[in-house]
Amino acid sequence: MARKFSNLPKLNRKALTGYLFILPLISILAIFVLIPVGASLVLSFYKWDIISSPRFVGLQNYVRLVGQDLFWISLKNTLTYTVAVVAIGLVLALSLALLLNETWLRGKTFFRTVYFIPVITSMVVTSMIWSWLYSPMYGILNYILKILGLPMQKWLSDPKLAMICIILMTIWKFLGYHTIIFLAGLQGIPEQMYEAAMLDGSNWWQRFRYITLPLLKPTTFFITVMAIIGSFQVFDQVYIMTKGGPLYSTTVLVVYLYNNAFRYFRMGFGCAIAWVLFGIIFIVTLVQLRLFRELIEY
Repeated sequence: MARKFSNLPKLNRKALTGYLFILPLISILAIFVLIPVGASLVLSFYKWDIISSPRFVGLQNYVRLVGQDLFWISLKNTLTYTVAVVAIGLVLALSLALLLNETWLRGKTFFRTVYFIPVITSMVVTSMIWSWLYSPMYGILNYILKILGLPMQKWLSDPKLAMICIILMTIWKFLGYHTIIFLAGLQGIPEQMYEAAMLDGSNWWQRFRYITLPLLKPTTFFITVMAIIGSFQVFDQVYIMTKGGPLYSTTVLVVYLYNNAFRYFRMGFGCAIAWVLFGIIFIVTLVQLRLFRELIEY
């Protein structure tokens, strides 16, 4: 075997050596990612409760999915959550990054550490802490409202407030991550451009509009795409804080998928939901890619 390997051309030996080095990683990727993804696609055309043998039903799972009201409710909740988290979160992150990028601000290291702590905290722990804050009887938010003489709220038990509560917690959780990416983009903008604009008599808004925003488009594109993909896959905080309630007001697509696949054991139907979610994310990402490409070229 060694003799056969040594007789290979030098270029082929180098390629074979490279393939052997990446073989363990490819094997792990295939076993834990590629094969399960392919299996889920196949199972989406079957009716399977995990116990009995799978039964082929064709597109019945997808037709049934489109005909269920709860699917459209969960899709609406997911879109609401995504739009709010991405839009509000990015505006706040950019504002905070602009503030931290100012030369006159003291204690930048301290502030950067403080706003990044929630990012490295487990989502489970964060969700439990915020659930205590939202507690109707013992939560600090209702305690503050009581001191101010305002009516106390049920927060997570109120269908009108539950999704808002989750959105606020998620924005707070990921604000530091988005801020540090924006801050890196801001620090990559040449200072000479601002100095030249100031010599021409431009004000702060003009410098922000014509220099900062255009040069931050690649950074904004990256953050937007990753934030939207993550928002469409939201699960942990929703499941821990509300489990999709009350009255399905916080039931998002992944919670809907989890309930069908792992609570009601409709595994084939759950796989169909997963692939519909993949299609939605794929289409939204393509639209963003086309939109931002046109903006950057413009």
